[in-house]
Amino acid sequence: MKFIFDMNWKQIILLAGLLIACNMGLKAQDKTLSIQDVYIRDPFILVDTSSCIYYMYRTAMFTHPDGHKTGGVEVLKSKDLEHWSQPKQVLAIPDDNWSTGNIWAPEVHAYQGKYYLFATINSDIVWQRKADTQQYILRGTQIFWADSPEGPFQAFGDRLPHTPIDQMALDGTLYVENGKPYMVYCHEWVQTVDGTMNLIPLKQDLSAPDGTDIRLFNASAAPWSTGTEVPHWKEKGHVTDGCFLYKTKTGKLLMIWSSFYKGDYAIGIAESTTGRIIGPWKQQPEPFYAKNGGHGMLFKDLNGELCLILHGPNSPAGAERAHI
Repeated sequence: MKFIFDMNWKQIILLAGLLIACNMGLKAQDKTLSIQDVYIRDPFILVDTSSCIYYMYRTAMFTHPDGHKTGGVEVLKSKDLEHWSQPKQVLAIPDDNWSTGNIWAPEVHAYQGKYYLFATINSDIVWQRKADTQQYILRGTQIFWADSPEGPFQAFGDRLPHTPIDQMALDGTLYVENGKPYMVYCHEWVQTVDGTMNLIPLKQDLSAPDGTDIRLFNASAAPWSTGTEVPHWKEKGHVTDGCFLYKTKTGKLLMIWSSFYKGDYAIGIAESTTGRIIGPWKQQPEPFYAKNGGHGMLFKDLNGELCLILHGPNSPAGAERAHI
């Protein structure tokens, strides 16, 4: 108290102002977001059972001190799936990467003591299917690594995509079978007309592909994937998006994936008839979710309950939110 009494009134006012400002700053830092506050497409949740924290990843563009922009990824944290932290940057694509464009569909997997971020990166490399169609840019899925789910994530040495460079590829995800890691990804309908789901083996440390890709199935194999009309195309395009693998308690290997059903974004389910990643894959005839939302993934919450997260609505742009 003697310290305060020895101060003059101007010093007291200044100290009070500083205390108020600091308190406001702490409150701003502590402010949490509801899941409906968070704009997000292609949501992915990593559950850390040791810390009892949910990590949700989303794409972001980052502006560097000199003004140039690169694609990147942010993470939000939660203890209850309802209240989320402010986003934190976990990846900014390095300038010497094969592409520094915007990112789609980031997802993070815990594997062999490290964390691996799968990210679809767009480029400025133009690919054109035919003379009478619009131009499209090449994209591919690249894997980054870190020692923590909060990053920072780093590129492997070659700075190249893990999907074939001559394919418009996206939405790569990890699946490990008998100790062997694989990436399942979408070969985009823009290039193939009838999009495909592909499989490529990975090196044990996920640093690069470990063989050639094979096709698992076409989008049109699912009766519920009704196709999309495209100007100047003689046939409908069939989308493959958002693959995610899940093995049931009874040993069934399922894949949820997204396409369009009667004009709306939807999720369907495929089952491997052998229980192995190579298939063959049998499609359920009806969509699992058909309310203009999709790109889902499955996770078990901290109580062991199986949960589905997806984004919806798929349009208009800016309206997308995560739904669990």
